[in-house]
Amino acid sequence: MTARLVVHVVPRARRSTVAGRHGDAIKIKLAAPPVDGAANAELIRFVAVQLGVPRSAVTILNGAAARRKTLAVRGVTAGAVARALLRMTDDG
Repeated sequence: MTARLVVHVVPRARRSTVAGRHGDAIKIKLAAPPVDGAANAELIRFVAVQLGVPRSAVTILNGAAARRKTLAVRGVTAGAVARALLRMTDDG
């Protein structure tokens, strides 16, 4: 099973955290600059840690150079992904 997740990324935050919803996407602030793939690497690391899956289970499908990205997460359902990430916010 593979879940798809749409995220809106805000780089250069003080720390990596989930900031709620941004339209139909989950807004994630990242403590990394959008330079040389650092923000994408931090996004994959952050999502993997929050979901308890290996980094290799998280893939950027679309939007690698954009703020809006579509991720694929192997081994979890879409509902479980959204619940796990949104429980970190007051919006969840």
